[in-house]
Amino acid sequence: MKTRSLHFAYNEENEFSFPDIQLDSGGNLLVLGESGIGKNTLLNLLAGQLRPKSGSIELKGTILNELPLSKLDSIRGKNKGLVFQSQHFIQALSLQENLMLVQYLAGQKQDKQHVKKVLSSLGIEHKINSKPNNLSQGEQQRAAIASAVINNPQLILADEPTASLDDKNCKKVAALLQEQASETGAQLVIITHDQRLKDQFQNT
Repeated sequence: MKTRSLHFAYNEENEFSFPDIQLDSGGNLLVLGESGIGKNTLLNLLAGQLRPKSGSIELKGTILNELPLSKLDSIRGKNKGLVFQSQHFIQALSLQENLMLVQYLAGQKQDKQHVKKVLSSLGIEHKINSKPNNLSQGEQQRAAIASAVINNPQLILADEPTASLDDKNCKKVAALLQEQASETGAQLVIITHDQRLKDQFQNT
């Protein structure tokens, strides 16, 4: 992923210009800072939820902000994985069914074996038939990572993934995100104010 001269403005008093980003396959970036500096704006730009006023966002040689919305939605589903602070699961479905739904919505083949493999790599394969509200906080965060990586995205975006976790689980989740990105060759961007993470990332 590459960004160049990225600029966004909500209005004349609330605008942001961002440093250029260049991540290679398997590379990661920690965006660390307090509220108000534009972290969430940057995340939404990279996720395709906002369009920059100027500059470019490039993924796999494609300038994303030049695409029509219909094409952008397709690329976003297949090539980007999102990890949110608040989990987005359908409570009536099992963990396996939720992950297969993510595959389906991205136009991918629904693959139970791949679901098992991803959950196994995150240490929660034994929860495959559990409903999301029956998972512990740490398990829910691992399930969120599974949802983000299930379609082997090129880019993983994580929004405050450790904010509600204790120190032990904070380090585990950060390490799991790095491991999953490394395994699939994905680029990882974590947006956070959690200072505990800065020692686990070289690129901040």
